[in-house]
Amino acid sequence: MTAVLHQFAESLGNAIDAKDPYTSSHSEEVAEVSHTLALSMGMSPREADIIHVAGHLHDIGKIGVPDSVLIKKGPLNAGEWQAVRKHPLVGADILRPVAALSSLGIVGMVLHHHERFDGTGYPSRLKGAAIPIGARIIALADSLSAMLQDRPYRATKGFDAACEEIVRCSGKQFDPSVVSAFEKSAGKILSTMSLLSSPGKK
Repeated sequence: MTAVLHQFAESLGNAIDAKDPYTSSHSEEVAEVSHTLALSMGMSPREADIIHVAGHLHDIGKIGVPDSVLIKKGPLNAGEWQAVRKHPLVGADILRPVAALSSLGIVGMVLHHHERFDGTGYPSRLKGAAIPIGARIIALADSLSAMLQDRPYRATKGFDAACEEIVRCSGKQFDPSVVSAFEKSAGKILSTMSLLSSPGKK
């Protein structure tokens, strides 16, 4: 894992976030929370760094989603949801030619970060341990960041309410082992999220 690759992933994540005024710092939040969760689960620093890079890149496929859909105020219709649900496939296709990202498993994490632990997610309806562990971690971090940001179709949740939702979805949307790691590291994650959202951070 080179510093240049890590910096490039961060830059790409920032570029995607810039497309959507409602998701400022989203990719960075997902990357940082994913890194914390990986370490809390006992992964090595190198493994956590790889998941951190995947967190920065998880939404790269949204470059293929029309801006009118990304910034739409109000619920998406069926066709718009279909366009959004393609972004993991598009993202994997964008990243696959980069040999290092494929060999490190990052392409698979990006492809499967919207799978659900109970097998009802997309794009492949993978279930349980069939989902790459990095993707299972990013799925939780992605949902947490989304709940804590204002979106045009709903108001933000507070951190406590977001925590309750994550615990409620353990075993369904989220891997229970990842939820357990989240509960253990919730204080650190809250501090990280607060720092990233502070005015002085920008």
